Amino acid sequence: MSEDLNGKVALVTGGSRGIGEGIARHLSTLGAHVALTARTMEAAESVAASIREDGGAATAVTLDVSDPASVESCVATVLEDHERIDILVNNAGITRDNLLLRMKPDDWEAVISTNLDGTYRMCRAVVPKMVRAKAGRIVNITSVVGTLGNPGQANYAATKAGIEAFSRSLARELGSRNITVNCVAPGFIDTDMTRALDAKQRDALLSQVPLGRLGSPQDVADAVAFLVGSGATYVTGITLHVNGGMHM
Repeated sequence: MSEDLNGKVALVTGGSRGIGEGIARHLSTLGAHVALTARTMEAAESVAASIREDGGAATAVTLDVSDPASVESCVATVLEDHERIDILVNNAGITRDNLLLRMKPDDWEAVISTNLDGTYRMCRAVVPKMVRAKAGRIVNITSVVGTLGNPGQANYAATKAGIEAFSRSLARELGSRNITVNCVAPGFIDTDMTRALDAKQRDALLSQVPLGRLGSPQDVADAVAFLVGSGATYVTGITLHVNGGMHM
């Protein structure tokens, strides 16, 4: 096990599946104690227990990033247990896809509240502790869709583009406190969502990727690990694209 993050506490939202689970598992192998969240304790604890069985340190916390009270409770729980949060990875997010002409206001508002507002709420809750410590790493998970756009995902694309602009602004605010703020923007990643596609749909996706394959959660986790590790102390305000060349 590497010790690059030994002694650090990492809070990973949406850490019970897919990309979030991959990030949580990888940061634990680098020595971090990972507090991973899901909407239910059962989902979060299942991954946390698996990480502990593999020799890592992990705890489970319930969190609904669209609920301000839940955000405050989650952060308070982690601070009560560890007295610090060195790393914040905002990964929790949802989709409610539809063409704009068919998109209901509730579908727009739910995605904005979870993805964009949720990232704001988590940063607003965690940043004061990082400011007092004069150190911290924040990584917000966005998407290639935030750069390229995608039919039927106007709400989702808007949140991801918004998170990137938010992150650049926050990076300027917090740089003097030794806190870096960056984004990782995955492309098409091999998760439950893409596995549900039929062969024709998968081929259509792959035709847009010069490397000719879907990415893995580990590909995204490696990018996050770089940004929170010792090799990125002079990197802030960037969006690191992990998309196999889909966007250059």
